[in-house]
Amino acid sequence: MAGIEIQLTDKSRINDPNWNELGFGRYFSDHMFITRYTKGEWDNGEILPYGPLLIEPGMCTLHYGQTIFEGLKAFRDVRGGANLFRPIMNARRLNNSADRLCIPRYDELKLIDSMIELIKIDKNWIPKVKGQSLYIRPVAFGSGNFLGVQASESYILCVMTSPVSSYYPEGLNPVRIMIADDYVRAVRGGLGSAKTAANYAASLLAAKKAKEKGFAQVLWLDGVSREFVDEVGAMNIMFVIDNELITPPLTQDSILAGVTRDTVLTLAKEWGMKVSERSITMNDVDNANHAGTLQEVFGTGTAAVISPVGVLNFKNEDIVVNGNKIGPVAQKMYDYITGIQCGEIEDTHNWNVHFDL
Repeated sequence: MAGIEIQLTDKSRINDPNWNELGFGRYFSDHMFITRYTKGEWDNGEILPYGPLLIEPGMCTLHYGQTIFEGLKAFRDVRGGANLFRPIMNARRLNNSADRLCIPRYDELKLIDSMIELIKIDKNWIPKVKGQSLYIRPVAFGSGNFLGVQASESYILCVMTSPVSSYYPEGLNPVRIMIADDYVRAVRGGLGSAKTAANYAASLLAAKKAKEKGFAQVLWLDGVSREFVDEVGAMNIMFVIDNELITPPLTQDSILAGVTRDTVLTLAKEWGMKVSERSITMNDVDNANHAGTLQEVFGTGTAAVISPVGVLNFKNEDIVVNGNKIGPVAQKMYDYITGIQCGEIEDTHNWNVHFDL
């Protein structure tokens, strides 16, 4: 890539990971991409060995949280080379989050090119086992050193990569989800639709308490009435009720515009399913369960792709979904999306950005 400086590590850490037990986000590849914003523009960027960043205690982001991030994946293609799955959506969402946090936008195509250059250098870090991938994490933050609530005048954008397996230890087995009614994560007009650290910080206590009770994640309700479903901490949520696929609308302004969410909705419509993006309450879900029409619940997200939900704990009562087994819609979606990502299924939507290694 023209203009980008590259400094290669003199000692690879490729043998450090336990490749049979990668987990999620435990290991980081040899290199990272860094670009800095000063005097009103981003520099050309550089690829450096992965390592610490030099910051001061007075760096504004440590105090005021002016930071955003993204998450996407690279997959080995069965025909050779690698695929990025729908990276333009991630690049656009990063800029949407940047607008909300007063962070300067970064050229979307340049970001994708930079990620590809980084991945080519660390190509040996892309796992070879199906179901595993190279997770890509861009993060941007204010780098100015001052105390006072205001936007920074300087910024750093960093891209790191990490070989990963399933986000949840359960893999594709159904997870247990607790409905949060004591805490809220986001409200309309807030930061819920931006991928920023504050949303995840707000979720930590409830998630900690949920895990202490044996649940994998928390399902958040709206921050006002605490009746309407928003999303799970790490993924959007889908319900199949009486053969209708239902998910909360993005117009609620407290839900992240998930890339996998959009992929599932697109495929479901093409497959002839009735699809609704509409508000739904947990009482609606509970009533459907009692009526015998609640067929499936599953989460969608880059990290897990599709995560079936076997139990929803609502008002201290367990709603068992589909006998605590993965349902046919979730299974079909998982198989089809992962098939596209690794080149086993024809990519008729041109979602993959393919490149040689």
